[in-house]
Amino acid sequence: MKTSLIISTYNWVEALTACLGSVAAQKRMPDEVIIADDGSRDDTRIAIERFSVENNIPVRHIWHEDRGFRLAAIRNRAMAAATGDYIIQIDGDLILHTGFVADHINIAERGYFVVGSRAILGPQLSSRILSGDLSSASLSPFGCDMRNRLNAVRIPLLTRLLATRRGHGARGCNMAFWRDDVVAVNGYDESMTGWGHEDKEFAARMRNSGIAQHSLKFGGIVYHLHHREASRMRENINLDILRRTESEHLTRCTDGIEKYL
Repeated sequence: MKTSLIISTYNWVEALTACLGSVAAQKRMPDEVIIADDGSRDDTRIAIERFSVENNIPVRHIWHEDRGFRLAAIRNRAMAAATGDYIIQIDGDLILHTGFVADHINIAERGYFVVGSRAILGPQLSSRILSGDLSSASLSPFGCDMRNRLNAVRIPLLTRLLATRRGHGARGCNMAFWRDDVVAVNGYDESMTGWGHEDKEFAARMRNSGIAQHSLKFGGIVYHLHHREASRMRENINLDILRRTESEHLTRCTDGIEKYL
């Protein structure tokens, strides 16, 4: 199984650099890293090129023009460019546990997509990490300045046992799916711009098409760096699209990944 790790980012090069540092520390590396860049400035490109030179792994930078929050579109472009059979999707403001990729690969199963969770770091710990402190001690679930700390506990045996839990929630910062399942539902709905619910709507179409959801617990650990919340001006519009998908049991969107294939 070939694995593609897709990392979405937008104009926060310090966070992306820390995220990529945690990718380099993985016990099991993905087969390729794809940066889904929603229109960042040139310093992001430079950081990605540096990572590519310093690490023996294929890296691709997928960029489009900055025309507002278009996460769905850039994720579609990145997934269309992916050569892996299995896609692990994260955001560029996350730090990955060293077993993150291995945990996702170990739980991968045909007929399922996977939704993970996250521990949330406070401003002080986030500042330390952005300054270069990526020590395991600073990310202990028993340390300070962390919320949802149970999500930072890794117990591989329980990860497999609890994988049979079905769920309906989805968080796009920590998901995994088979690429051909993504193509079958036409990827993300690009009519959903701005913050909110594009990941839940995508997951709803996967479930509607017969792809069941696994919940990844006690593994696939990510730590979310503290930052200000994005504008939610279009949240209600996106929520209406999600509700229609759920009520009408839609399996495909109209404006999706197919135009990039």
